Amino acid sequence: MITRQRLAAGICALLATLTAGVAFPAGAVADETDSAASPKVELVLDVSGSMSARDIDGGSRMAAARQAFNEVLDATPEEVQLGIRTLGANYHGNDRKTGCKDTAQLYPVGTLNRTEAKTAVATLTPTGWTPIGPALLKAADDLNGGDGTRRIVLISDGEDTCQPLDPCEVAREIAAKGIGLTIDTLGLVPDAKTRDQLSCIADATGGTYTSVQHKEELSDRVGQLVDRAADPVVTPVATEGAAQCAGAPTLKSGLYTDREEFGKQRFYRVDVNPGQELRASVSVGADREVNPDYGVLMRAVTVHGREIVRGEGTGNGRTDVISTGLRYPKAESDDDNAPAETVCLQVTNSFSAASGVKTTPGLPLELTVDVVDGPDKASDVASFGLGRGWWLLGALVLTGFVAGLLWGWLSRWRLAVWRTN
Repeated sequence: MITRQRLAAGICALLATLTAGVAFPAGAVADETDSAASPKVELVLDVSGSMSARDIDGGSRMAAARQAFNEVLDATPEEVQLGIRTLGANYHGNDRKTGCKDTAQLYPVGTLNRTEAKTAVATLTPTGWTPIGPALLKAADDLNGGDGTRRIVLISDGEDTCQPLDPCEVAREIAAKGIGLTIDTLGLVPDAKTRDQLSCIADATGGTYTSVQHKEELSDRVGQLVDRAADPVVTPVATEGAAQCAGAPTLKSGLYTDREEFGKQRFYRVDVNPGQELRASVSVGADREVNPDYGVLMRAVTVHGREIVRGEGTGNGRTDVISTGLRYPKAESDDDNAPAETVCLQVTNSFSAASGVKTTPGLPLELTVDVVDGPDKASDVASFGLGRGWWLLGALVLTGFVAGLLWGWLSRWRLAVWRTN
């Protein structure tokens, strides 16, 4: 039974689902984040000159952003430490070099004083350039330290005007540091170039991109992202796969992180008792520029190398995260002392680095392992996963056959009557 998934830009949502949706038993290796660690969020707002355009519900883009910030500040959970950073808010001139340094922290990340934060936002006036890359670098520093969730919410209405510091590459650098920081982006203009750039930034860190054209949409979406930061998360456990199954680490149910070299393979071992089902999935991130046409393969094999089941995913464009998964049921045994089966998980990728791109360290990899009691008999799963559905399928086939015979007999009888008359 193979679960096959293909992710495009904007797919980075899979990593969040795998992280939040896996239920770990008491002996799980992956631990939940310390409840005492406060989640941190920084809202990064584009205050460039284009934000004065009046095309959102009859008002300016800046007015819509102010309203959204005020509503979000009122509803921010008490446990969230929130800060605000601007880009393009202070420099009025035409010097590009100076304008591309125009990013400042309007309100420091910490315990929220709603009145002070609202007052700071009220002073903003659309002014200068759009240095998205430099602003993201500074925002990552603002959120540095601590073990809680860290999230950047970027709101912009246009492309970065400070190339060649590509904000997509900046986001990939942030992801490569392994600090668990997510960047979500919101675009105020349905422009293809802006959408592509903001989508790329979000995908690089497992975040989301949203196109917004109304004030209510902006307020609701920013509020959702701030609330999400307060949700409990699971911290991946660092592991190191082996080049062969014999030397691979034995994993229990949990979420793991590793690095995999370009075009190489990693092995991990999982023990599956009779009557249990192994569910595993893997996501490999392209945190730097790669050549098109690539894929990831996940195989469950025996310790002797015989393939049991596989899953694979492919991509051919700018897909920053690609994932696949598999399921393997171990049949029940009449022997209460039957030993567990050691299943080797092999993860292989076909990424290749673009010209001039460093190949070390390897690509970031997240592996989810879940060993649960089998929902059905293994024979049911082996029979195309239909289980008792075979009875329904058989009944439908028989009904169709009988109906066809009756219709054919009726048609011939009517034809015979017509010829007789």
